[in-house]
Amino acid sequence: MTTSIEMPVTSDGALTTRVEFDLPRGYVDADGEVHRRGVMRLATARDEILPLRDPRVRDNSAYLAVVLLARVVERIGSVQPVTPGVIESMFAADLDFLQRLYQRVNRDGDATVQVRCPGCGEEFVVDTAADAPGES
Repeated sequence: MTTSIEMPVTSDGALTTRVEFDLPRGYVDADGEVHRRGVMRLATARDEILPLRDPRVRDNSAYLAVVLLARVVERIGSVQPVTPGVIESMFAADLDFLQRLYQRVNRDGDATVQVRCPGCGEEFVVDTAADAPGES
């Protein structure tokens, strides 16, 4: 499973607004084709405000995640546009993955630090917002 998050700026100083990802299970379309690789864009204030007016969200607040993800996930495999129906049909593991990715990209995208290994002196970047391996 790959997720490349290089936020918020590229080497040439441009703002990174899209993140590629691979779903852990994959979205299975009506023909049985599995789609795993996708693209999520940064959310705008409008993306977070407009779903609150949606009657489905008003009836069930848990539906907010579905509507919000449908707004910011631009593509999953060849599935485009990604609608609330697509998000509803995803496996729970993939929905959880997208929700965590949304949080990392939109709230913690710049939570990386440059560190140096005290043993060998090698420098590398650590994403402090990522889940630690083996922890729940």
